[in-house]
Amino acid sequence: MASELVTAWRPRVPGVAEVFHAHFVDHAYPPHVHDAWTLLIVDDGAIRFDLDRHHRGAAGAASVTILPPDVPHDGRAATHHGFRKRVVYLDAAVLPPSLAGAAVDQPGFDDPLLRLRIHQLHRALGGPRHLGDELEAESRLALIRGRLREHLDRHFVDPAVPRSRRLADGLRELLDAHTATGITLREAGARLGSHPGHLVRAFTATFGLPPHRYLMSRRIEHARRLLLAGRRPADVAAEVGFHDQAHLHRHFKRHVGVTPGVYAAQGGVPKRVPSMW
Repeated sequence: MASELVTAWRPRVPGVAEVFHAHFVDHAYPPHVHDAWTLLIVDDGAIRFDLDRHHRGAAGAASVTILPPDVPHDGRAATHHGFRKRVVYLDAAVLPPSLAGAAVDQPGFDDPLLRLRIHQLHRALGGPRHLGDELEAESRLALIRGRLREHLDRHFVDPAVPRSRRLADGLRELLDAHTATGITLREAGARLGSHPGHLVRAFTATFGLPPHRYLMSRRIEHARRLLLAGRRPADVAAEVGFHDQAHLHRHFKRHVGVTPGVYAAQGGVPKRVPSMW
């Protein structure tokens, strides 16, 4: 088994500088710095590292590690079989620089909800050969950012879920107007005068599902109509906002239960099951 296995890419998601997945057995990082926040989860094994000359570690199914920009650290395996990790490097502006000291003092948290949200973020980010769902990733990141601030800033109070119908309706109108092209939460927030995290929370509280799921539902509905009109799945994928036919195929089957080709061939009506009587 290879001792070093690395996958890295830069997704088209505001706030995300790089995604890095790795399996290391023998590799040891020398002291170094990043110009971004390092958000790390360990899927197998354990890591030992020195952060600003303090001995630290990362391991466990609920463990999350956040390392601040421009602070020296190293890294090495703490188990004989090495470790597998997933990292999201976040732009320095994602969190206030004033939180760097708190991250040095306590870079790790046992937080199952935060760990789950980071896993969902990685899934939404896709991969170097699989384009991800940018709006979902941005929504996940907005929630993660709030959770990290709760851990790092003892004076931070997460505001109550804003049940602003104005914000929710405004975001829904923007999503409806940009169903195929998409719109980032940052752009929507600038137009509506709201922070992206507040937009996600207001929309979810008002309509019962997050913005990325609403947008996906609209795209699937549009795709169904075009497929029933005789359009080819590859053309439909491009027209309704999917990256390619494989992207449409994956989400269409998840929502509808059959592939776009099967749906179109059957006219959207399931085949009749023969009676046994």
